[in-house]
Amino acid sequence: MAGGFAVSAGSGTQFEAKITPIVIMSCIMAATGGLMFGYDVGVSGGVTSMDDFLFKFFPKVYRKKQEKNLESNYCKYDNQGLQLFTSSLYLAGLTATFFASYTTRRLGRRLTMLIAGAFFIGGVIFNGAAQDLGMLIVGRILLGCGVGFANQAVPLFLSEIAPTRIRGGLNILFQLNVTIGILFANLINYGTSKIHPWGWRLSLALAGIPALLLTIGSLVVVDTPNSLIERGKLEEGKAVLKRIRGTDNVEPEFNEILEASRIAQQVKHPFRNLLRRRNRPQLIISILLQIFQQFTGINAIMFYAPVLFNTLGFKNDASLYSAVITGAVNVLSTVVSIYCVDRVGRRALLLEAGVQMFLSQVIIAVILGIKVTDHSDNLSHGYAILVVVMVCVFVSSFAWSWGPLGWLIPSETFPLEVRSAGQSVTVCVNLLFTFAIAQAFLSMLCHLKYGIFIFFAGWVVIMSIFVLFFLPETKNIPIEEMTERVWKKHWFWKRYVDDDDDDIDYNEPKKNYSNGATELKP
Repeated sequence: MAGGFAVSAGSGTQFEAKITPIVIMSCIMAATGGLMFGYDVGVSGGVTSMDDFLFKFFPKVYRKKQEKNLESNYCKYDNQGLQLFTSSLYLAGLTATFFASYTTRRLGRRLTMLIAGAFFIGGVIFNGAAQDLGMLIVGRILLGCGVGFANQAVPLFLSEIAPTRIRGGLNILFQLNVTIGILFANLINYGTSKIHPWGWRLSLALAGIPALLLTIGSLVVVDTPNSLIERGKLEEGKAVLKRIRGTDNVEPEFNEILEASRIAQQVKHPFRNLLRRRNRPQLIISILLQIFQQFTGINAIMFYAPVLFNTLGFKNDASLYSAVITGAVNVLSTVVSIYCVDRVGRRALLLEAGVQMFLSQVIIAVILGIKVTDHSDNLSHGYAILVVVMVCVFVSSFAWSWGPLGWLIPSETFPLEVRSAGQSVTVCVNLLFTFAIAQAFLSMLCHLKYGIFIFFAGWVVIMSIFVLFFLPETKNIPIEEMTERVWKKHWFWKRYVDDDDDDIDYNEPKKNYSNGATELKP
């Protein structure tokens, strides 16, 4: 049943909006893009610790793994080819993002998600049928293109279709599905690791399920009113707005989107406009959030959880089992975020998590430093459990903070005229640093050993200081009013948006809501 409430739009205006079934269903279908992304992230770590897979594609790593006491524990899996298998996906996603920015703006959010689904299906076919490393890498590249398109379109779709009051919670559906995808991948790897010699094929091929869900979902959802209006389909946009808000009284919100769209139409070069002084706060924050998200060390832990636990002396079964536990914690903690983000706010979640992540990483580093030497790899039962608990403490704090909010905050802060370009830069930076961490992690583990956790803990301190002083709160503020109500009131960022009059290359629309109209004044 739809529950109704009025969403405050500031300036005395009320945006009336009910939580309609069509909004909930659209968001669930769109968020399956996250399911696919999560499955791809989770499956690679488990597959790369399977002997059958290593024997077929990476015989060098397989031999190294079988040799006892010849090499440091921390260096068992240090192989650039193996790291390329994981990280090629992110490099492809990075390139695809630039094309996705164009399709998101010109063809709409919905069609971009459909393109992502097609890429995912192609990648799954190549990976499941792989006969050599070349096919494997091509499959990962196609999956990467899907990730680039999905990560561009889905967060924008969710932010634009959701009523302001629950925008944070609905947007986090994307991240929730990422975590569910990782958990499914871990569970499937746990089962397929016992199927010889083709269990790894099953793990890679089952990614076809979320790929099909996203493709079918993209065919049945409506496009966002913002996207339709931006492309000149005003009547259709208004009709969709009435459907998703569950009311005929959509004039104030329609006018606000229309005004933002008029500005957007006059911006011929969104990427160039993105660099203007007035957009600098959103751009800087979005870029830094993506860099910080990767430097929490989360992907290092999630990609390679089975490999990591193996390195620490857990045997194959136990290491996949431990990875399943961390995956489950990830999902549950993301649900906590959905509940808290629009109540507690973005800043509080990020700051609390900073403390939790720092302490857990320092404790892990201390245990490993004392208990795991280069050639003695068995942690005692008690210490092994403590490491898993600390990894879970770390994962839980990430999952209700930097995980979802790293995507939510950029998608809700850019003005419409540069929103696609801004999201494109966000995804691009995220994938670039995901690629860098994925490519470097096993080598870093080999050289820094337990110090890798100290390295990431240091970054957690830096990012928490940044949040404390430079990240404004954006909960319950309509997207189109961020500039007036957030950036112009922030102690540091207001200098960029207050003196931007000489920097604008189009006429600013003036709002006049007294009669529900929006007019352009020279």
